[in-house]
This record gives sequence, C-alpha cells and structure tokens, in this order.
Amino acid sequence: MAVIVPPSNGIDSRNHDLEKSISSAASSPVDGSFDAPSMRAPLWRRALTWGVEENGIVPVPYEKRTDARVFNLFTMWFTALLCLLPIVTGMVGTLGYGLSLRDASLIIIFFSLLTTIPPAFMGTLGPKTGMRQMIQARYCFGLYAVVVPLLLNAATITGFSVIAALVGGQTLTAVSDNTISSDVGIVITCIIGMLITFCGYKVLHLYERYSWIPALVAIVICVGCGGKHLQKQHVPEAPATAATVLTYGCLIAGFLIPFGGTVSDFAIYITPEASRLKVFSYVYAAMATPTILLLILGAAIGGAVPNVPEWSAAYEVNSTGGVLTAMLSPAGGFGKFVAVLLALSVIGNIGISMYSISLNIQMLLPILTRVPRPLFSLLTTAILIPVSIAAARNFFNSLENFLGVISYWSASFVAIMLVECCVFRRGDARSYDPAIWDKGRLLPWGVAALAAGLCSFALVIPCMAEAWYTGPLARTTGDIGFEVAFCLSAVLYVPFRWMEIRLRGGKLQGSA
Repeated sequence: MAVIVPPSNGIDSRNHDLEKSISSAASSPVDGSFDAPSMRAPLWRRALTWGVEENGIVPVPYEKRTDARVFNLFTMWFTALLCLLPIVTGMVGTLGYGLSLRDASLIIIFFSLLTTIPPAFMGTLGPKTGMRQMIQARYCFGLYAVVVPLLLNAATITGFSVIAALVGGQTLTAVSDNTISSDVGIVITCIIGMLITFCGYKVLHLYERYSWIPALVAIVICVGCGGKHLQKQHVPEAPATAATVLTYGCLIAGFLIPFGGTVSDFAIYITPEASRLKVFSYVYAAMATPTILLLILGAAIGGAVPNVPEWSAAYEVNSTGGVLTAMLSPAGGFGKFVAVLLALSVIGNIGISMYSISLNIQMLLPILTRVPRPLFSLLTTAILIPVSIAAARNFFNSLENFLGVISYWSASFVAIMLVECCVFRRGDARSYDPAIWDKGRLLPWGVAALAAGLCSFALVIPCMAEAWYTGPLARTTGDIGFEVAFCLSAVLYVPFRWMEIRLRGGKLQGSA
C-alpha cells in the first residue's frame, strides 16, 4: 500500500494515509450512485431512453467504466480545437503584438508543445479514477476550499465559450452581409451547443467523432481561396523583444493550460485498463496538432490583414468572421456556405465547455448533486448568451485580457494538482479513494493548496503585463506571470502539504 511520505518524515507508514485509503476494483461502492430521487421521475426516465447521460459529478464505479474506444479522446479534443478559436488567438500575435509571422510561429510552436503536457498528463487520471477533473481537485483542495478553483475554472471555461460564440456569431453576420446581427449568430451557436451538451457524454463523443471532417474541409477551402494573399505580411519596424516574446507566450499558455481543469471530464467512462501512455498520447496529439497549425494560420492572416484592403475593411466591420468571409469571397455562393461551416465549427468547442460548466455548477453545493445534470446545461446557456453579447462590444481587448489573466491561476492550479499526484501520491491513481469523494472530514483541509496558490501571487503580480496593469518586473522581462505561478506554487505546495499531513496525524481518521 502506497504511503504519501516515507516513515523517516515522521508519518507512520503502518497506517492508512488520511487522503490515501486505497480502493481496489472491488472497493465499497461510491456513495450517492446514479439513482437520486429526482432522477426517478417519469420525464427523466424517458429522457434516459433517448440517450441522455444519467450521471453528473458522482464518480463512475469501476464496473461501469467499460468504454474501450480510447481513440475517442483524440477525436474529442481534435474536433474541439479544430475551429475558429485558435485562429483568433493566433491573429493576436501579429495584429495585437506586432510580431512577424516567423517570430509568432516560433513562439506558438514552443509554448504550445510545452503547455500541452500538463493537461494531457492530468487526463490520464480520468479513466483510472472515474472522477471528473474538479472532483479530483478535492483530493488536494478539500471539499470546501475547492470552491475557489471551482469558481475560477467555471469562469475560465465560460470565457472560452464566450469567445467561441462571438467568433461564430461574427462569421454568420458576415455571411449574411450584416442582415442578421452578431447577437443572433451568438444565440444560434449557443443553442446548438446546448442541445449537444444536454444529452451528455455519449452524444458529445458521437458529435465530436465526425464533426471535425466538415470543419477541416472548410478550413482547407478557406486557405485555398485566400492563401495567395497570405504572403503579403506586414513587416515589423523592429525585431521582437524578449518581453514581447514572453508576453505572447503567456497568452498561448492561457489558451492551453486551462484545459487541465476539464480534461478528465470526458474520460471517466473509459476503461481503467487503458494504458496511461496511450491516453496521454491521444490527448496530447489531439490538443497540440490543430492548435499549432491554426494558431500559425491565424498569425499569417493577422499579418496580412493590414496589406489586403478587402480583408482590412471586413475586419473593421466583423472582426475575424469578416476576414474569413472575405477570404472565401472568390468562391461566391459556395464560399458563403463554407463560411457557415466555419462558423459552426465552434459548436464542438462550445459543447465541451458547456458540459464542464454544468458539472462545475453542480459541484458548488452538495444538494445540487440530486439535480439532473442536463438542467445545468440550460442554466449555462442562459448565462452564456448575454455574457457573449456584452463581450462582443470590445472583442480583441476582451480576448487579450482574458487569456492573459487566466494563465496565472490556471498555472498555479495545474502545478498543485501535479505535485499532489506525482510527489505525494507517487502517481498512484488508486490513492484517489472514490468512497470519500464527498466526505469533507476524510479529504484534505485544502489549506496547503490555497496557501500555495495565494502566496505565489505575491511574486506573480509584479511579473504581470496586462493592458490595465504592468508589474515592475514585467516592464523589464515581459509577462512571466504564468511561469512564476507554476514554479512557485509547486515549490510552496510541498512543505505546506507535508505540514498539513503532519497536523492531521498522517493516517486515516474515520472510515471512508
């Protein structure tokens, strides 16, 4: 039986660790299974026959984790990121930061390959534990303190959904020659995403398994129609500085690291027999491949916009959606059809985001476990639509500020989760005992995790570089907030967590 720290550290290895009562496949069943009273209502039972997912946040028992199609994890994330969202983020590098295409591309490749590693690794615990990502977070943040990262995570995912809905809405507006407003386009994309999310895991995986095909075809046609103008790159007056490189790198990190808060949500029914290396490889390849290619495409489009009058005019009216529609204009009516496909490509991303947001809301209060998960999909949609419409007023500033800020807390959160798993639990997924997922007295206090995250911000704040604030260190170095948040949180969490375990006696108190 694994122990968190060796006996030499003063903790009795003969006892079960407080947070590591290890369960085998035949361990005691998870409390609060899939049969809450509200789920026995006739309407709910009928919905289940239509393929609606029954479970919400309750860990999936070992015997119910039977999905052997591990490749679904690849199609899930490949489809979610094969959309307009990375293109918009890539455009920020050349349009927003004034980088050359070469410099932006090198930054994109390096930071994407680096920052995809943490979420891909965290995704390997989904099949092994049967737990949603933020339920796993309770095993270092505790039952109550986890509300802090829970709210931040929900806000982060909502932000991504807002950006995706905005781009989809703007593209539909451009296709209609501004006869419909971007608000209507936002409503359309959000409602379609809600329908997929309402049904849950199986329908979501089914949609993502095939919807990448029209999205890929549409992107290829778009590049084919407008590619001749991509060589007309704006040449920066001065080479990129180290500060600009690090600041844009922080933006890329803010695009990828936050998936560490959701990745296991889509793997909890995968068989635990699946190789962790296979799960990691599928998730990593699926995230990195479309992200890098589309970020670079976005950077190329952004660099050409100032030198292509038609694109520049379209950008002024409908932002990214206008530029993409202008790229497709040589194809006439068929080009408009392809632009609609591009607009709808964001649905895969909105779908996974809404799904995780609904789960996060359900985790806020214990009583919400008894409310069917699909109802939270409706609530999420009701929140997302007005927020998206409001954010449309100042799109690019909203995007830059959002991606920059979320990278700080996400890096801190991911670092704490990785240290808990790799250092204290020694990578053993069995140490996440599903029988105590909602037992506050048996889970950690969460003081160590919160303290590590909060203390790291004492140095993160001087290292931030945002439109509304630039720290004294960032004026020289550029934005290194996410690097500092990650490293400092990891370093601080080790002694804080060790002390928390010592104060709890280093052994299981009470039964799981």
